[in-house]
Amino acid sequence: MSVLTITTIQTDLHWENKITNLQMLEEKINSIKGRTEIVVLPEMFSTGFSMKPELLAETMEGETVQWMKRIAKEKKIILTGSVIISEEGDYYNRLIWMLPNGEYGMYDKRHCFAFAGEDEHYTPGKKRLIASVKGWKINLQICYDLRFPVWARQAPSPPGVPDPAKEAGEGKEHRLGGEAEYDILLYVANWPEKRNHAWKTLLQARAIENQCYVVGVNRVGDDGNNIHHSGDSMVIDPLGEVLYTKKEEEDIYTITLDRSHLETVRTKLPFLKDADRFMISNANEE
Repeated sequence: MSVLTITTIQTDLHWENKITNLQMLEEKINSIKGRTEIVVLPEMFSTGFSMKPELLAETMEGETVQWMKRIAKEKKIILTGSVIISEEGDYYNRLIWMLPNGEYGMYDKRHCFAFAGEDEHYTPGKKRLIASVKGWKINLQICYDLRFPVWARQAPSPPGVPDPAKEAGEGKEHRLGGEAEYDILLYVANWPEKRNHAWKTLLQARAIENQCYVVGVNRVGDDGNNIHHSGDSMVIDPLGEVLYTKKEEEDIYTITLDRSHLETVRTKLPFLKDADRFMISNANEE
């Protein structure tokens, strides 16, 4: 429980070509040397960041989700990344957290990127997803969510005060005063090179303000709209120190995160106990 091993895959993507992308990613996953527990793929890893969900969307019983189930089972890993999903007449940019036993969690991107028209094609999500692995808690988010710190913000409960989420009947376990909601904040992305300074800066800011590890996995190469992506995937520690980054090149990187370092930072710098209490309302509800 003291360590967690994660592999990031920074890759170019074949524009709107599911078959080729899945074949390519399977080869990359098979090439991973040594034991890993979680493999992270970019946003919309089977298609690229496309605004054509009516042509590319799948159901949760579709080819890409079935591929994720097979790979997770065969490799005995947790596999995650986002996919275009159709459900009850709506389209979602959905992160899937696939376990080796075929069970999965889902997170629908909360903040649709209006600058590229994502809000015109996709329905925003309403709930965060915090997964649990070996006692580690991982907050799963997608690309543009990075610009909205409240959506990622730790919400620890002060001593002796009930958790507001539990008061609201959401069924979350009660947390001790100053205890963090999560330990790792994970972003999958198709973040363009022209705004990579924001990407790198905000990833570090999220780590520092939430006293957590941050993992950001981006793509490289040009997409079908001739938008260039420089990658700059990163792993950052709770003090904001960059443990890994890679620019422009495709890269498969495995890193083991140490829980004792996380706990040392939070103990020596107990800033979370002073955090503001808040609840996030759903702007889509009437």
